[in-house]
Amino acid sequence: MVPGDGEAERTRPSGEVNGSGGAAPQDAAVPAGSAGKGPGQNGADSRWWIYRGTGKPLYDSDLGTLLPPPPPWRRFTGTPVVPPPPSDDEEAERRLGQVGASSPGSDQLRREADMVNAALLLRRPLLVTGRPGTGKSSLAYRISRELRLGRVLRWHITSRTTLRNGLYEYDAIGRVQDAAALRGTHHAVAGAAEPSDDERLPGIGDYLQLGPLGTALLPYELPRVLLVDELDKSDQDLANDLLSVFEEGQFPVAELVRARRLHPRVTVMTDDPSRSADIVDGVVKCRAFPIVVITSNGEREFPPAFLRRCLRLRMPDPDRPQLVNMVMAHLRQAASGSSGSARAQSLIDQFLHNSRERGGLAMDQLLNAVFLATSGRFSGDEESLEELVDALWHRLDGAGAESRAG
Repeated sequence: MVPGDGEAERTRPSGEVNGSGGAAPQDAAVPAGSAGKGPGQNGADSRWWIYRGTGKPLYDSDLGTLLPPPPPWRRFTGTPVVPPPPSDDEEAERRLGQVGASSPGSDQLRREADMVNAALLLRRPLLVTGRPGTGKSSLAYRISRELRLGRVLRWHITSRTTLRNGLYEYDAIGRVQDAAALRGTHHAVAGAAEPSDDERLPGIGDYLQLGPLGTALLPYELPRVLLVDELDKSDQDLANDLLSVFEEGQFPVAELVRARRLHPRVTVMTDDPSRSADIVDGVVKCRAFPIVVITSNGEREFPPAFLRRCLRLRMPDPDRPQLVNMVMAHLRQAASGSSGSARAQSLIDQFLHNSRERGGLAMDQLLNAVFLATSGRFSGDEESLEELVDALWHRLDGAGAESRAG
């Protein structure tokens, strides 16, 4: 649907926040053809909102009917179309908790949804920065679950990661070894006919597997969600190497390009378990540019050319409503009783205080403490529990792990 095409107005649910911090703005009828403004502004036009941050999967529509065409300079036409990816509800629930009712969110959470929608419409990567433990990686899973885009492709970056690691891997040694074993088996059979070329060498596609980035760039009808986690851990050149891939929306597989005259269409493995895809003429071309969430802890600067091609979102420290929603999403049953609720609320307040005192704590540190305190398994007294919780809430820089908050 193209903005301004005169189709029916669309509304969005009011005042909901998902269990990990997404927010939805107030209900508003949206006139066709007018420019969208940020959520939370009375009378603002939010027709362009697709990702609403409620944490609840779309049930009355799908992204294919909601997403307008891309800008002309971000249009891609890769083929053959790849079937939809597998779902991964178990992983989403492990990271986000269960979907449920949630409380209203802050302006920051609405700004977060603004940036996600801008990345969706512009087909641009989203660079998410902030302290460790503020929920940067969870954003990719929230987007995928709400928009029903299937399994998140995760590319974890280290100092040794190269662009090739994310695109594909080719097991040349394995292919040579298998070919040698096949020849040895043939020679051991007396009187066997000379094998053909296809019998002598295993198919090249059996030894080639696309990585997370390469899989995300396959020609899906709807975009895949790709999480590029901790890009600031990478070598200096990786950000620059990503520029051409993000701009072109395609990449060649050198081994298949060399063999394209004999094998113009090759089936290869993908990053999804037990899934495969066809590559034509040795080039992977996307059809729907993936939703790329790049996280960074701010440990280094990126090249200006890279930053210019990304939309930027900074994750602040979570506020109390976000923490309440997160605890309820993961530990609703344990934290719902009168005693469990009081204990969880107290720990949330204490966590916020200690986080300010200790330069910022991670949200999973709070979950660990609430789980221990509400599980009924801890046999020590209240003072022992406080000491254990305090040890769990150690500084993220490693200093003062044994200290108590003053």
